[in-house]
Amino acid sequence: MKFAPFLCAAALFPLAACGDSIGSDKSEKSAEAAPTKAEWTGDGMTSRDGEAAKDDVPRPEMRLQVVLDRLGFSPGVVDGKMGLSTTNALKGFQEAKGLTMTGEWDTATKAALAQWDKIPATRVVKIPADYAALIFAPLPEKPADQSKLAAMGYETMLEKLAERFHTTPEVLKALNPQIDAAATTSAEDIAAAPPIAPGAELRVPNAGADTIVAANVDNQAWLATLGSLGVGSEQPKAERVEVSKKAGTMKVFDAGGKLIALFTVTTGSAHDPLPIGSWKVRGVGRNPDYAFDPALLRNVPASEGKHRLPPGPNNPVGVVWIDLNKEHYGLHGTPEPQNIGRSESNGCVRLTNWDAARLAQMVAPGTKVDFVA
Repeated sequence: MKFAPFLCAAALFPLAACGDSIGSDKSEKSAEAAPTKAEWTGDGMTSRDGEAAKDDVPRPEMRLQVVLDRLGFSPGVVDGKMGLSTTNALKGFQEAKGLTMTGEWDTATKAALAQWDKIPATRVVKIPADYAALIFAPLPEKPADQSKLAAMGYETMLEKLAERFHTTPEVLKALNPQIDAAATTSAEDIAAAPPIAPGAELRVPNAGADTIVAANVDNQAWLATLGSLGVGSEQPKAERVEVSKKAGTMKVFDAGGKLIALFTVTTGSAHDPLPIGSWKVRGVGRNPDYAFDPALLRNVPASEGKHRLPPGPNNPVGVVWIDLNKEHYGLHGTPEPQNIGRSESNGCVRLTNWDAARLAQMVAPGTKVDFVA
């Protein structure tokens, strides 16, 4: 995903109002046409672990990430690499299971994960026919031009598919060599059999926890967003959220104090540090728009002017803005999932869009949020 340098700016409450009612589901704006409940039947690409989900080659690290992602201990981008986010996810799983928190895929952790050993790392899906009706186009760089868009949607089909399966376009290309092979194929051959088009089959990470009960989702634009992110509508409820500046993680606890989820996050910077303290959720904005104001952003000239940027996955705060009772601070998504945990923000807490969407269904007004050193 691409975005202008102001992406990491603080998502101030006035900047990320969801239509005119942050914390409600009244805004029906979305990057794509929202289905009605009667129309919603899923996208045909939901997780399944049968014949269509057999790996062509062993991918143990990716399989581990897939399992952790399904359990709510997010490895961030599913890429088959044992990096920072996967280490954090392992620590979260270990803490939840009462194991020694090594952050390593050790013997005790493998034993605790054994019941999910038959879940494959990947599955093969067919791109839905309705993808043919979607419009993909590069986003303009200037906020003034972005403000004229109906939505800040996906720039390419590959980008949309990557978010659906909690990965990156680069990983999808590695799993599907035919995509890159198309670069050396004649235009006539591509037109006859596009390597990535509705009806084409692709191997994707076997991300799960994506079952959606349409009857339980009142906001139709949000229903479409959950579908496009591969995030299920039924999530456990949070009593408290804890964001650690040192660890770069967000822990989610239920009413009994049990750890039910962990996400790697981006938190603040030396210039705009995370505001240590205890706060509460004021409201949850789904598919929010964004009021771009150079006066509130670092390294942005005043000549850029003020603009209201439309909602969409490539909006500066992604698909979610969770407002806190600490003025100008919140928890939100991002158009650049690959940078989570690897870049700075202006004080707010960023997650991948799919993790933010999951979190948005766990919290509610009044949920406690602790920022700790």
